[in-house]
Amino acid sequence: MTQSRAIQTTTAAALALALGTALTFGNTAIAGEGAAKEKCYGIALKGQNDCAAGPGTSCAGTSTVDYQGNAWKLVPAGTCEKTAAPTSPTGQGQLAAFKDV
Repeated sequence: MTQSRAIQTTTAAALALALGTALTFGNTAIAGEGAAKEKCYGIALKGQNDCAAGPGTSCAGTSTVDYQGNAWKLVPAGTCEKTAAPTSPTGQGQLAAFKDV
């Protein structure tokens, strides 16, 4: 095998490996984006809500206090009511807005 042919073979193998790696990681990210999510009220820290922070606010990042009962974050489905929310009636995240206690 000539030196030029060896370089071409090595380059092709490296390119195939890089492409395979990129496709593997790309598919993992896409699968994560498609996972079921739910709105979880009362778990967002001040200014870190995803949306809905009550009257006088526009949307994402507008909650005015930690654990605000009418501000939500998107979380993986099934995890909301297992997440701490000190201001909620149950002490856990809620699937609907609530008045802070």
